[in-house]
Amino acid sequence: MEEIITYLEMTSADGLIPARPVPEMTLERVDPTSPLIVPTQTRMGAPFGWRTATRSPEQWAECLAHPLRQFWGIRYADEIAGIIDFDSQPGGEVEITTFGLLPEFVGRGLGGHALTLVVRQAWAAEPVDAASVGRVWLHTSTRDHPNALRNYERRGFRPYKTRVNRRHDL
Repeated sequence: MEEIITYLEMTSADGLIPARPVPEMTLERVDPTSPLIVPTQTRMGAPFGWRTATRSPEQWAECLAHPLRQFWGIRYADEIAGIIDFDSQPGGEVEITTFGLLPEFVGRGLGGHALTLVVRQAWAAEPVDAASVGRVWLHTSTRDHPNALRNYERRGFRPYKTRVNRRHDL
């Protein structure tokens, strides 16, 4: 089986192409100790075989303890619709490490605005060093939601690298 991983970047906050606003949607900072993170990310990733869906308790503990990782809840009409996280990195980079919606919110036209909110927040992240944020990046794969790559490109992300995984266990 083959998986194509596409790495995308945005090198200016002005590169964001906002989606149609969804007034009922907001982002809310989530403390790493929140009991929402693990079950929400597990449910988000299960349909796509994300590693977050099968992390051991030790792997979750390491992820949640990362000092530069920020977690944000995506709320829609006062319900948790997803949880995202990103890492600030040296050199003014921010990696969006997880982005997604819970299955019951997928297919409702919410992903574009959710991504718009997330990207704005990533650009506003505190830099690790003296360099201001100059690049926001992420990756997606053919195992993610079929509209993921299109959503990233519509928001202004540009592919800069692809990689092919050929494994029997995908």
